[in-house]
Amino acid sequence: MRSKLSILLLLIHCLGVAAAAQDPAKRQLVMQISNGGFVAFRSETPGAKSTPDSNSLAALLYSQAFAGNNRIIHRVLTDAQNNVVFGYDLWINADPIGKKFSLAVLPADEAFRRTFLKDYTPTRTNASFATFPKSTSPQMLDDGDAVSLDLLVNSESGVRIVDVVSVTFDRATLREGYLESAPKDFTLDAVALSMKNYSLTINGNLVGKSKSSIGCEGALLWFYVPERGRFIFSLVPREGYNFAKVAVLDGNRIEFTVDGERYEWLSSASILPSGGTWNLWVLRDTDYVPMFGATLIPPRSTQKGPNVFEKIEGALANRGAEVTFNLPGRSGSSKSTTAVPQRVMVGGADSMENLLPKSAP
Repeated sequence: MRSKLSILLLLIHCLGVAAAAQDPAKRQLVMQISNGGFVAFRSETPGAKSTPDSNSLAALLYSQAFAGNNRIIHRVLTDAQNNVVFGYDLWINADPIGKKFSLAVLPADEAFRRTFLKDYTPTRTNASFATFPKSTSPQMLDDGDAVSLDLLVNSESGVRIVDVVSVTFDRATLREGYLESAPKDFTLDAVALSMKNYSLTINGNLVGKSKSSIGCEGALLWFYVPERGRFIFSLVPREGYNFAKVAVLDGNRIEFTVDGERYEWLSSASILPSGGTWNLWVLRDTDYVPMFGATLIPPRSTQKGPNVFEKIEGALANRGAEVTFNLPGRSGSSKSTTAVPQRVMVGGADSMENLLPKSAP
């Protein structure tokens, strides 16, 4: 039996988290079960075709899984700034002889939450994040079965962020079942640039900084500065786009000058896996509108910016979709709101088509 689906709805609850494996959530993350077999996690956005740019939702998240005690796996999804989007615990027992698995979903453990926030988000040790409200009864799964868990659900639009949990005794079947595309010839687009724990300066003045060890990566890197636009970086020129060879990549540094201003973008590690010094092509996109622009939030004296759910809603709103996650405890639309200023943003992509339509001939 290839796919058993069980759907659990979201409620907000305070919880916690600790550490082991991490990856972009749209990719599959595989962990070995303590008493045999493997479990794989992959986040998806079913129904994304009907919502502009909602395919990017899973790409906004990062996937983590941590082996705990007593056959528990701690599951956490975060954004690029390590803000926790959702977390839960998975109890899983493997029977190699009978080729069966027993699986139950639990709210995230409080002790794990505190450990995770202390070790991975030390500036937000008292933060809370979403989890399931109660445990499920154990269910039996066959080798190769999958369980689908709805983490974020909007009943009106149908937009969902779903965790697909697969189990098997043969890891090769997980690999074969989740090929993201057909095999292709090697090109420079297969060489990933990466930016971690970055700092960005203009004329020596710091304008952006991040301590996130996840960072961003892809064949293309970009950053956005309010009032200056977005700058996209490539190792090669791109047909149909107005790239100019004006930057230098030197180890962990990208440097260039535009309109008399000198930009320096530093990473905590080598930007290219092999290091070295290379010419870099730059496209300036002055028409870019950031996905997380000025967002309206309820004015609260203790709130310093939009939370994770409001960021996701803002990302969709800037692409023409109105989506509100119906979460307990959120204030109604009748209250007054305050605009959060735009800020420096960074990102990566595997192709220009994912960033910008081609220029007209």
